[in-house]
Amino acid sequence: MLNKAILMGRLTRDPELRHTQSNMAVASFSLAIDRDRKGPNGERQTDFIDCVAWGRQAEFVKQWFTKGMLAIVVGRIQSRNWEDRNGNKRVSIEINVDEVSFGETKKSRESNGGFSGGFDSGSQIRPEGYDSGSQAPAPSFDLSVGASDFAELSDDDDSDVPF
Repeated sequence: MLNKAILMGRLTRDPELRHTQSNMAVASFSLAIDRDRKGPNGERQTDFIDCVAWGRQAEFVKQWFTKGMLAIVVGRIQSRNWEDRNGNKRVSIEINVDEVSFGETKKSRESNGGFSGGFDSGSQIRPEGYDSGSQAPAPSFDLSVGASDFAELSDDDDSDVPF
C-alpha cells in the first residue's frame, strides 16, 4: 500500500516539543495550506493540517521553525482514536513527518517582513537576486569541456537497448 503526503504551507503556531516516557522527542505543529480554488463567496479556503515529528526530526523542527514560516513536509497520513474529557470518542487525522524542509530562504522571508499573513499556493520560490518585474536571468553554463570527456556512439549500435 502507498501512503505518502507532500505538503507545503505556513506554520500556524510555534512547534511544541514534548518527550515520551522513554525520552523520545515529539514535536507537534500545524500547517495552513490554501486551496487552489476559491469558495462560493470568492474567499480563499484554507486547510489546517496537524503534523507530528519524532526524534531528531522533532528537535530540528523545534530549533529552526517558528510561526509563519513556510515549510515543506513529507510524511504519511495516519488516524488516531482518542477520548475527550467528556468521554466522547474522537478521531484525529495527522501527518506523521518523515522529512521537513524550509520552503523559502531566510533572505526572502526577511524581505517580506516575516509572515506575509497568507500563503499563495500559486507563488514560487525564486532564486536570490530575482526581480519579479523583469524576466528571470538566463542560466549560464560552462561549455568548455574537453573532447576526451565524451565518446561518440555509432548509429547502428543497438545491441544493448532492451526494447
